[in-house]
Amino acid sequence: MNSAPAPAMTVVALLLAALATVAIGAYGVRLARTTSDFLVASRSVGPRWNAAAISGEYLSAASFLGVAGLIAKYGADALWYPVGFTAGYLGLLLFVAAPLRRSGAYTVPDFAEFRLGSVRLRRLAAVVVVLICGVYLIPQFQGAGLTLRILLGVPSWVGALAVGAIVIANVAGGGMRSITLVQAFQYWLKLTAVALPALVLLGHFLVEDRELGSPAPPVVTERTTVEVTTDVRVRVAAPQQVTITGTLDGDAVDAVVRLDPGTHDVAAGSTLVLEPGAAVPVVAGAPADGATWLRPGGGFGGSHPTYQVYSLMIATFLGTMGLPHVLVRFYTNPDGRAARSTALAVIALVGLFYLFPILLGVFARLYVPRLLITGTSDAAVVLLPGSVLSGLPGQLLAALAAAGAIAAFLSTSSGLLVSIAGVLSTDMLRGRIRDFRIAALGAGVAPLSISLAVASLDLSRTVALAFSVAASTLCPLLVLGIWWRGLTAAGAATGLILGGLASGGATAVSVAGGVSDEPAGGWPAALLSYPAAISVPLAFAAMVLVSMVTRGQDSRTVGRVFVRMHAPERLGMGSDREGRLRTR
Repeated sequence: MNSAPAPAMTVVALLLAALATVAIGAYGVRLARTTSDFLVASRSVGPRWNAAAISGEYLSAASFLGVAGLIAKYGADALWYPVGFTAGYLGLLLFVAAPLRRSGAYTVPDFAEFRLGSVRLRRLAAVVVVLICGVYLIPQFQGAGLTLRILLGVPSWVGALAVGAIVIANVAGGGMRSITLVQAFQYWLKLTAVALPALVLLGHFLVEDRELGSPAPPVVTERTTVEVTTDVRVRVAAPQQVTITGTLDGDAVDAVVRLDPGTHDVAAGSTLVLEPGAAVPVVAGAPADGATWLRPGGGFGGSHPTYQVYSLMIATFLGTMGLPHVLVRFYTNPDGRAARSTALAVIALVGLFYLFPILLGVFARLYVPRLLITGTSDAAVVLLPGSVLSGLPGQLLAALAAAGAIAAFLSTSSGLLVSIAGVLSTDMLRGRIRDFRIAALGAGVAPLSISLAVASLDLSRTVALAFSVAASTLCPLLVLGIWWRGLTAAGAATGLILGGLASGGATAVSVAGGVSDEPAGGWPAALLSYPAAISVPLAFAAMVLVSMVTRGQDSRTVGRVFVRMHAPERLGMGSDREGRLRTR
């Protein structure tokens, strides 16, 4: 069964997307002349342009590919991913955007020093920023490798290396000034690449009048060959015959076998052949029939679905307020009013985008159910058009989806790399343009190397872990720092350390391979995979309690800081912290 577009057409689409990125980035390099250009685009980006750029970098591989894959696999509960990713901007709009811009800081660590007057806290915040962005970068590179391997048949490291090279070159060449132009373009490319296939397939679905909520498991309509690319445990609801070549339950197999009800382990490199009308085994923990898939409450596999869902909501709702690559974008606005207008526009752009991955996730469940076996449901968006529509229309739509996927990897990776390079160059080095470029090179190579060595998870699952770290560290620092006068440097540092250790430790274990869901009713696996429900309250409580028993800045200093953050710009109470950077 041919499920991918013709290789030549796919290569052309990928090359055009990559060349457009490089060309626009090269144009931006000509405009980048000062340190301010590299870090915050000289604070001259208007709300509309900035909103498109923020949306471009925020809508990562987890949004373009991961959301559709998780909805195909887990159904209604997976809707909390796009809802949380979008709703997080409402909190950013209400509580953070304008005061943060009025602070005049260049980076989140710069804000920490401005608010609490501690160089040590600034350095600690810099470590946290690098940690969050590094965790976020790893799945971008992994997703690029997965996508190009499925589309072109090349090894995974080729796609990761190609995306890494383009991103490092763009960021090191022109910094924020360059990638602002690139990311605004990539938002509209990604929106087109996800909306057009979704709308075409919606018309196809309406004409076919397919049933979504059938109690039966998903089935294939023609003889289907499935290549398993990662070790996976599948669940079978009823006995069925399957032709398997590879490793099943630890034994080498090359024959027609009977799969009994229950779970079975299929090793990477195995091939399964399903005959027409055969029920599709699904990844263990995912709903096995349409009726269960449509009902909320099943979680994302594991023994504690309610905890999983609520922890995910906390991570995505609050994590957006602590994402360094998003926060730095508001420093590029001319003033606080423009920052608030930008956040409002982003909510509209992001909300519009997420309508379409949801549709594609539904259609993937119906039309490419074989992905539920492989554990690589992230490929649904790029494989779906060619699987449903035959001939040139399907190939063109699939090639467009492939171009959108590569744009997703490039845009988000660029924003993350700018954030890391900005922090390293201003907090660890001397803050010169040369230092920014050195930091960009080092900060790009390290996560790229790690991405080739660690376990690969669902893209949205991995990104949700990065959101958990952000929600457990920078979110409480910003919310309490902006709105509570009683916060002290000691309290902020304690919260950053405890929240970072709790969420970062859980992330490290999950990325390294996780733990079994079996012991202790599955609680260890649930807590490590979804740590936000524990780590976020811990961080907030630590900051508040330690601040109440430690001494902070004098009330006059705190008063001046709060006036600068909250007074309207027309009163002229604030100024940018640029002089400090020029003297370095």
